[in-house]
Amino acid sequence: MLSVSDLTCVRGDHTLFSGVSFDLSPGQWLHLEGSNGSGKTSLLRIVTGFTPPDHGHVRWKGRTLADAPEAFHTDLLYLGHALAVKDELSALENLQADAAIAGRTFHEAHARTALQSLGLRGRTRLPVRVLSQGQKRRVALARLTLHSAPLWVLDEPFVALDAQAQDWVADAISAHVDRGGMALFTSHQALALQGRGASYRLNA
Repeated sequence: MLSVSDLTCVRGDHTLFSGVSFDLSPGQWLHLEGSNGSGKTSLLRIVTGFTPPDHGHVRWKGRTLADAPEAFHTDLLYLGHALAVKDELSALENLQADAAIAGRTFHEAHARTALQSLGLRGRTRLPVRVLSQGQKRRVALARLTLHSAPLWVLDEPFVALDAQAQDWVADAISAHVDRGGMALFTSHQALALQGRGASYRLNA
């Protein structure tokens, strides 16, 4: 379903990576590893179509991203370093707005359960601006159980989370791939994920 072929990324006069190739099929996860500066975030942005590669191709369902960008982004849930939450809205309102933009039905009870499971009980209706950075990240991560996109691309989803929240994210990824979804993610944490998966290491 997702095919990455011979990708190269250059920044200035420095090649971050080259020759990156892998496939991700339904029911699989792929853990992208690498030292700081190896280009993990840059690779994820290329895979999601937000940054063009200097060489190589990314294909989704056999078509390059340039051929059908809207269809691809409908099938994509991307969580990057920018959390894409609005400070003036509450956690629940942010999730409701996200559903409206994606054209999905919003179920408040489901959203509240996800937020409470991530440690935000009693904070679901507060403006996001009063939450800590870690709590804002949890608001963004709650989308994982509310979004039906088959492809998840997650940049450091476990950072700034306590052990309980990390387990919640790991369980969400495992359940997603068990349903036939796909997950590509970066992480420095040791992981205990279920289902079929592998690691791919970028070398700086």
